[in-house]
Amino acid sequence: MRRVLLASLLIASAAVAGGASTLKEQLLAPPAGARHFTISSTAGKHGDVWSWKLPDGRVAYRMSMSLRGWVTETDELVTLGGDQRPTAVAIRGYTDSGDATEDFSVDGTGTARWKTAVDAGSAPFAGKRYNTYGGPWLASEMDVDALVAAGDKGLDLLPTGHAAISIGQSVQIDGPGGKKTVKLAFIRGYGFSPSPVWLDADNRFFGNAGTISLLPAGYESDGPKLKDIQDKATAAMVRDIAHRFLAPANRTPTLVDNVLLFDSVAGRYLPNRAVLISNGKVTAVGAAGTLKAPAGTTRLDGRGKTLLPGLWDSHQHVGGDWNLLQNVATGMTNYRSPGSDIDEALSIYKRRAAGDLLAPDGKVSVIIDRKDPLAAQGALTVSSAAEAIAAVRKIKAAGLWGVKFYTSMNPAWIAPAAAEAHRLGLHVHGHVPAGMRPLDAVRAGYDEVTHINFIMMQAMPQSVVDKANTAARLEGPAMYGKDVDLDSPMMKAFYAELAKRGTIIDPTLTVWEPLMTSDGSALSPEYAPFADAAPPSVVRGWRIGGYPLFGGLTRDDFRKSFDKMVALVGKLHQAGVRIVAGTDGYGLELVRELELYEVAGLTNVQALQTATIIPARMTGMADRVGSIVVGKTADIILVDGDVSKDLGNLRHVETVFLDGYRLNGAALREASGLTGMPK
Repeated sequence: MRRVLLASLLIASAAVAGGASTLKEQLLAPPAGARHFTISSTAGKHGDVWSWKLPDGRVAYRMSMSLRGWVTETDELVTLGGDQRPTAVAIRGYTDSGDATEDFSVDGTGTARWKTAVDAGSAPFAGKRYNTYGGPWLASEMDVDALVAAGDKGLDLLPTGHAAISIGQSVQIDGPGGKKTVKLAFIRGYGFSPSPVWLDADNRFFGNAGTISLLPAGYESDGPKLKDIQDKATAAMVRDIAHRFLAPANRTPTLVDNVLLFDSVAGRYLPNRAVLISNGKVTAVGAAGTLKAPAGTTRLDGRGKTLLPGLWDSHQHVGGDWNLLQNVATGMTNYRSPGSDIDEALSIYKRRAAGDLLAPDGKVSVIIDRKDPLAAQGALTVSSAAEAIAAVRKIKAAGLWGVKFYTSMNPAWIAPAAAEAHRLGLHVHGHVPAGMRPLDAVRAGYDEVTHINFIMMQAMPQSVVDKANTAARLEGPAMYGKDVDLDSPMMKAFYAELAKRGTIIDPTLTVWEPLMTSDGSALSPEYAPFADAAPPSVVRGWRIGGYPLFGGLTRDDFRKSFDKMVALVGKLHQAGVRIVAGTDGYGLELVRELELYEVAGLTNVQALQTATIIPARMTGMADRVGSIVVGKTADIILVDGDVSKDLGNLRHVETVFLDGYRLNGAALREASGLTGMPK
């Protein structure tokens, strides 16, 4: 419902507004006695939201948040009509995506009008409720209460859409006033999947729990408990979907004939091929029309289509069951999570193995960060090198794959902690801690550096490097990136050393493209193909005004700096540095990530290898997945169109083979909240 709330729960990357139309000092100040909610995670408190009523009857909200240096400062005034529907909403301030100014009003003719940083419109107000683009998270309580009052029929929304709520189990929690009864509810219509929300005993809004929680002050410690309960309820929903798809009837032998086959190992496309899949494995590969299939085999005509290894997202913070389902629907059969909660990761592994969760298979790292107000949410936080080593051992004991160090780590702790990780056979990667450059981190033990902005840190002024655990990690590359000489002797030596050391780079260009290039006038290329197949509220939330301009820079300056980031990927590849494709988002962005690698200078085949065989090798899974070879697990996708001519055809998933199960692409999309084939 509130775009910023949903985005914060889904995506780990964001931006801070540095030059908004309304300054923090000009925003409303909550009076003594205002209702007070906090924004928190297991890493600590990140912000506050207040609400109070003005003498004229209007309801006021004020939100202040700093999430790892990304700042949100907003307020909101709501005028309620006789039926308690908002007839005027005024939002000011700035968020992690820029100017938050938003106005909604209803005139004397019953016409509603709205204007935000990314859209404007009008429509008859009768029978509908305006769904704000942004604003303080707590203001969503009015929408929740209205949905409860509407019952099963739900509410029609402006600008478009329909939402409804269902109320489930009650639990007791402890708070400042003793025990309190709260109820779990799920809202449908705002996102791809049902969104959990907590109500009080009177079915009024109580709060939100998640990786980041919005709860009344004093109830912060209940966040993990409430999240665990709603996660179990979600697991029950997706279990039924998994059982429907992972049925014996979907694991009978399949012959895909007359298809264009992508050979990820040799780096080539092979026309007119046939592939036989049975018992979960690739059992034969040959020329079209030459393979004999056993009785009862399902035959798929591959003419005009491409058969490829299932795709990898190497920067997918797994945890949401619905998102994992959608990943499969869009052709992702494997992932590498660069930072997940240990218990959540183990739950995913266990339920997937039992057939209770439809999800890609993959490897998980856990974040380690220094105890600090800027520590990563969900991280294991440490206060010394000894504690960092102990955290590494905890990750190994859990049976996970790697450790990810973060931006607030003490640089002196990296080498001893990385050495212990390597001794235990763990992969070491991460953000580059403030005060270090990427080459420093690699020399200290990093096997991989995540995010292209941290690679760009090699060429940044020391003042930027020293504050890389704040917004400087984006603002520095945005300001100075356009002027970096990627062919300077220093940069060439940098690339060469990375290549010699076997360092891997996880660029996540699609994180930075909308932030640096968007002016709000159009959807980013990563999401535009999904616009007709996604819920209206999601599509509206995809429109952002881009990172706020600062320091006299223009949007064109930002775009030039982004172009340098793209070109930097090309330079790394040319030098022999391995690239793995990751999104740090929904996963829907993956194909656009590959398209940007083509812009960087990689060939179609080389770009596709970054999402197939290279991550399989990185994770030690290439003996099972990453290529279509006899004896390997059938993690394969069949897409409509010739991928050799256009990587965009990867979005046109017709069939997904997951552990050998033959899954219908259209049915997967419908189950995951997509209403049709992406463009």
